[in-house]
Amino acid sequence: MQLSALILDFDGLILDSETPLFEIWSEIYASHGQALTIDLWQHALGTQGGFDPYADLSTRIAEAVDRDELAVRVREQHWARCGEAPLLPGVEERLREARELGLGTAVASSSPSAWIDPWLERHNLLGLIDAVCTRDHVQRVKPAPDLFLLAAARLSVPPSECIVFEDSPNGLRAAHAAGMHAVAVPNVLTRDLPLPVPCLVLESLASCSLAEIMRRLGERRNVEN
Repeated sequence: MQLSALILDFDGLILDSETPLFEIWSEIYASHGQALTIDLWQHALGTQGGFDPYADLSTRIAEAVDRDELAVRVREQHWARCGEAPLLPGVEERLREARELGLGTAVASSSPSAWIDPWLERHNLLGLIDAVCTRDHVQRVKPAPDLFLLAAARLSVPPSECIVFEDSPNGLRAAHAAGMHAVAVPNVLTRDLPLPVPCLVLESLASCSLAEIMRRLGERRNVEN
């Protein structure tokens, strides 16, 4: 099996930015006497527009919330809380292994560049990544395949030779739609969500080397064929 590139999601895969955002919104809901469940929030993971907490909360309390005021509060708290978060285990190691193996590397995220780029720079990852694709660069975000297909095009490799690392069901659906090899790395929020199949599931990017991941993908492909 020919493999030429790694494509990584960002939120929840490189940085655990999803848990703080869910916690912030859970606190907002609680302040209005409401509860936000992961069953609802899962539709917001790995995509944009899948769930509108402003509209949902307004409906629940039968009163329009101040979207602009809340957006500022959420944004400021999200940046602050993520600023205290380290890279998720194994991210840098797997990217460095990809470099050693001569594989292309990319980040493909449904978030905007204004969110992604500063974090990659802050954590000194830009030198390990050949292409960064965000929602600013495509018409459709995940679960559509556009972001992953753009990353493959920018790396000049066929989609079938790409490994995608994703934490969310929406991201994995996008990887499958792009015809790429999907590796699920669920986090605290996505661990109990049903994942699309087929995909290789890892407890963490630190759980095994890139060479081992590639070997296991090859074995799966042989069994499937």
